[in-house]
Amino acid sequence: MRRLGAHLDMADDCLWVKRDDATGLAGGGNKARKLEYLCEDAQVHGCDTLVTGGGRQSNHVRMTAAAANKLGLRCTVVFGSDPPSEPSGNVVLDELLAPEMVWAGPLDYYGVEGAIDHTTRRLTEEGRRPYAIPIGGASVTGALGYVRAAGELSHQHPDVELVVVADGSGGTHAGLVAGLGTHDRVMGIDVGTRPDLDQTVPEKATETARLAGLDEPAGKPQIDHDRFGEGYGAPTDDCREALDLAARLEGLVLDPVYSGKAMAGLIAARRSGRIERDTQVVFLHTGGMPALFASTYTEWITRRPSSS
Repeated sequence: MRRLGAHLDMADDCLWVKRDDATGLAGGGNKARKLEYLCEDAQVHGCDTLVTGGGRQSNHVRMTAAAANKLGLRCTVVFGSDPPSEPSGNVVLDELLAPEMVWAGPLDYYGVEGAIDHTTRRLTEEGRRPYAIPIGGASVTGALGYVRAAGELSHQHPDVELVVVADGSGGTHAGLVAGLGTHDRVMGIDVGTRPDLDQTVPEKATETARLAGLDEPAGKPQIDHDRFGEGYGAPTDDCREALDLAARLEGLVLDPVYSGKAMAGLIAARRSGRIERDTQVVFLHTGGMPALFASTYTEWITRRPSSS
């Protein structure tokens, strides 16, 4: 991303983007890498229904429903929200993909996890063979997808020194750390999903490395907790700046929930000197474009700031 790098006063060819928004499953996103492992595990265990959950605009829910359809499995998804008066954004795609949708009412992170467990038990009682997937696919099995991605990235860009990624449930961050071997090479940007990332990321990185037959990662987790504003999905000024810069300088579309806040964290780290001018940085684009079309963000997006 030469133009954005120049805007941030970075040395030539120091800022790159890994386009995991372009994975080929129902609009793309990072969850495809996790679902590759999770769905295999479900099939190995003879399961017939994928069960997961998330917020109303969950990319993971959308992609899990798509993966189930591709594999001929059923899918039940739990939302920690009341149903919208009119579907928009990811919910339109959820309606198209047609999983069983459970609107569980306003719930926090662990409330949704509990609702996933409750729904899994209900399906078992109905004679189904459900496979429960945590929010964001953030199990050790799912994180293996990003151990593999770390190897792929290292092959594509052997000089990479730092990967910047959105931290929702923490599984992508943990898998990258396990694959790269150290916390020092991954910076997560907390988007306000999970309250215990500082504990979850190192625990899952260690467990994932062990499962993958790798050494325990060195260092301490790097997580920026200053970007999510009033909470998960809440619009922020620095997220809007990040969306505008990526679009205007690189033609790159970010989303207001995950990748926009991750880019805001990268920009802040560069401006503060936490990222140095000649550091080789890769921004991991985790997807999420459908959220741009959610009614929540329509007015926010259409209020165009003045050109710089």
